[in-house]
Amino acid sequence: MDQLQTDRRRFLKFLAASPALAYVHLPSAVAQALQGEPAITSAKDAINVMDFEAIARQKLPPAHFGYLATGVDDNGTRDANHAGYGRIQLRVRRLGDIRIPDTSVTIFGKTWLTPIVVCPVGSQKAFHPEGELAVARAAKGHLQMLSTVATTSVEDMNAARPGEPVWFQLYARTSWSDTLKMIKRAERAGCPALVWTVDLLGGSNRETVARARRVDPRDCTTCHLNGDSSADNRRRPMVAEFPPQPSNSAGQPADGFSWDYVKRLKDATSMKVLLKGIVTREDAEMAVERGINGLIVSNHGGRAEESLRPTIDCLPEVAAGVAGRVPVLIDGGVRRGTDIFKALALGATAVGIGRPYIWGLASFGQEGVEAVLDILRRELQMVMRQAGTSSIANITRHHVIARSADGLVS
Repeated sequence: MDQLQTDRRRFLKFLAASPALAYVHLPSAVAQALQGEPAITSAKDAINVMDFEAIARQKLPPAHFGYLATGVDDNGTRDANHAGYGRIQLRVRRLGDIRIPDTSVTIFGKTWLTPIVVCPVGSQKAFHPEGELAVARAAKGHLQMLSTVATTSVEDMNAARPGEPVWFQLYARTSWSDTLKMIKRAERAGCPALVWTVDLLGGSNRETVARARRVDPRDCTTCHLNGDSSADNRRRPMVAEFPPQPSNSAGQPADGFSWDYVKRLKDATSMKVLLKGIVTREDAEMAVERGINGLIVSNHGGRAEESLRPTIDCLPEVAAGVAGRVPVLIDGGVRRGTDIFKALALGATAVGIGRPYIWGLASFGQEGVEAVLDILRRELQMVMRQAGTSSIANITRHHVIARSADGLVS
């Protein structure tokens, strides 16, 4: 009987992978069996990074997975981020020296193993008991950013990454003195860069996570007390000492910020200062004019505004506005090595991931994060060989053809 069940599972997995599945209406019993079958049982079994999403959904409470999965409004921008890569074709070259592609990149004088950046995600102990520290150990050799609302301190993170301190991602607070305390703490801990996130200052309407909370059977009031952020803050070392503040739905200060704040940040620290959330040429030009050291093209994974504009579509104009004067990073919707290659071809210095490594963390802890990074690096190396590029520097605009939604080539 055990062998019969094993054979049945193998057959269902084979059937699920078959192209014929797209043309056949499966009986409900088969569909249910496929839906209920775990895609993988260990990190090493993963074929691509999407395999980890199903396991994370299975392991996490509804509210936690909802927080991870949510976009805003109808999740259109979240979905558009990845779909945008599907409109970009590759122009591959043959017979180049492609034996061992060099995936390394150098940013602010520091060389990293790959252009893959581990982007800031808050409250990672909600996804695995070791949280950010498991990610830090897995991501050695890769640039990592630590969220203001991380559940691990910046000091502990940098101790776990000797010689590779994290960049500190800043959610500025209404009180400048509170913000300055965080900046100086990150500076003392050895962080080389401060990343101010500017895409959530207007708030965001995250309906998916709101609905997920409604179906979560747990009593969440122990962590979330009628919107009082103090309970949450006690679990977040970088903001634990600060009192609650007026905030919008994204947890950001209700008071507005302007371009004048850039100078205030620059004057307050010796760290490099980057802006995360720039998506237009005009803002890119203004940022560089004000002395910003780098930009991150981002819409917060589709969790900021419902613009329906994928970040990969924003990248070329931001890169044009920067004109090579500062590094340009990008995140949002990256799921494949080919996505990374396309972003590099369109002007990115490095490419960030968020949800994929958290899927890995939630599924298998440190081992899951290591597997996600390894898969993406192997996929990137493969497409580099296929395209005839022996190093990241060899990837150029000539390697891609972008098609708009109406099919026009650019």
